[in-house]
Amino acid sequence: MTNAAFRVGVVMFPGMTQLDMTGPLEVLSAVPGWTVDLIGETLSPVRCARGFAFMPTVDFSHAPQYDLLVVPGGPGVDEAMLNRSLVAFVRDQAAHAAYVFGICTGSLLLAATGCLTGRRASCHWQAVEFLTHFGVVPSRQRMTIDGRFFTSGGVTAGIDMALKVVGEIVGVEAAQGIQLLLEYDPEPPYRAGTPDVAPAAVVERLTLASAQRKNNRLKAVLAASQAIGEVGTQPGGYPFF
Repeated sequence: MTNAAFRVGVVMFPGMTQLDMTGPLEVLSAVPGWTVDLIGETLSPVRCARGFAFMPTVDFSHAPQYDLLVVPGGPGVDEAMLNRSLVAFVRDQAAHAAYVFGICTGSLLLAATGCLTGRRASCHWQAVEFLTHFGVVPSRQRMTIDGRFFTSGGVTAGIDMALKVVGEIVGVEAAQGIQLLLEYDPEPPYRAGTPDVAPAAVVERLTLASAQRKNNRLKAVLAASQAIGEVGTQPGGYPFF
């Protein structure tokens, strides 16, 4: 596909994880000819989970239809899934976008619109099982592509998938150039990036620390999945997923 006049819209909501947004944003905004909007419900600053505020460049009522819709995740997803205007905006955009990209628990927000029903999707490892409540097939892969839908695992996986998105839409060479520009060649100091390889004690500690947030998320997921049926459409410290 040509990259001429290609419009990217990144949805923002209170309590999002900033790297879910800014990591992929750094990749996608580097594609020549692509324009990127930060979309807020209003033009007021949007505060992320760590307290930093980001300014939208456009609000829901003035946003054009995007070629690529990007949906980050974060602890604020629990409230976002139950925000009717936000869900309606994401649903309408996703229905007409050429491509849709969900990062981390942004997959839950996409699922709450019904657009992922029957599809495979990745999500943060502590939330991926919740996708089943929306009729979505959970994928434990870091990156999952199902048709025009790209979804990634937790937080940093969004950078990987952003490069994959560019490779699929514009071409591998363009994606490789951006990767080199960013010098993205991760060599983490510890082998602890997934529950499969992290020390058992670390996994247990994180799971316990996140237990209350996970319970709260389940309540939000159940309410959001019920809301889909009603309209007839298909935790502190550690737990910032």
